[in-house]
Amino acid sequence: MDTDDLYIYYSRRASEYERIYEKPERQEDLAVLNDRISALLNERDVLEVACGTGYWTEVISQVARSILSIDISAEVISIAKTKSYQDNRVSFAIADANNLNDIQGRFDAGFAGFWWSHMRKQDIPSFLSTLHRRLDKGARLVFADNAYVQGSSTPIAYRDQGGNTYQDRRLNDGSVYRILKNFPSEDELREFLPSEARDVEVNLLRYYWILSYRIN
Repeated sequence: MDTDDLYIYYSRRASEYERIYEKPERQEDLAVLNDRISALLNERDVLEVACGTGYWTEVISQVARSILSIDISAEVISIAKTKSYQDNRVSFAIADANNLNDIQGRFDAGFAGFWWSHMRKQDIPSFLSTLHRRLDKGARLVFADNAYVQGSSTPIAYRDQGGNTYQDRRLNDGSVYRILKNFPSEDELREFLPSEARDVEVNLLRYYWILSYRIN
C-alpha cells in the first residue's frame, strides 16, 4: 500500500468515516480521550496534522487559542469545514502530513489523531523530526489512535517484512482496500521518541491510546 492508496481510500470513505465513533462500547473511552486531549491542548496554538473530517478539530476548538488543520484530501476537508467551531479559531489547508515545509504560522502544540497507525514504522522518526521543526521550543505534542481489540477491530490481513500490519477495509459500495494500520505497544511508542522528548505520558485505554510529550 502506498500513500496514493490511503488517499483514495479516505477520500471515498469521507462520508462514512465518523460512524466508527458511534459504537456504543467505545463511548466511555471516547469521553476519556476527549477530556484528556482537551486538557493537553487547552489555550494552545495547534497544528493539527491529518485532520480528516474534523471530528477532533471540533473537540479541540472548544479549548485551543487557534488551530490550523491540514489534510491531503480535499474531500475530507470539505466535510470538516461544515462543522461548528468556537469563535472562528480554526483554519484549514490542503497539505501532505509528510511535507510540512510550506506550512505558515507559529504553533506551541501539534496534534495528530489516528494518523500514527497509518505510518510505516520506518517513516515515523522522519515525520516526527519534520513536525518538531514546525513547532516552537517547549511545544506540546499529542497523538491518539486505536488499540487492537480482538472481535471489535478489523482483523489483521497482512504483515510486511518491516513488521507493519495491514487491514482489508470494505466501504459501503463494496470496494475493498488494504490499508496500513499499525497497533504499537507502549514500549514501541516510547522507543520512537527522540532524545529531546520530555514529560512523556502514555495512556492506554481499551480501544484507544494517547501519547503526549514536550520538545525542548
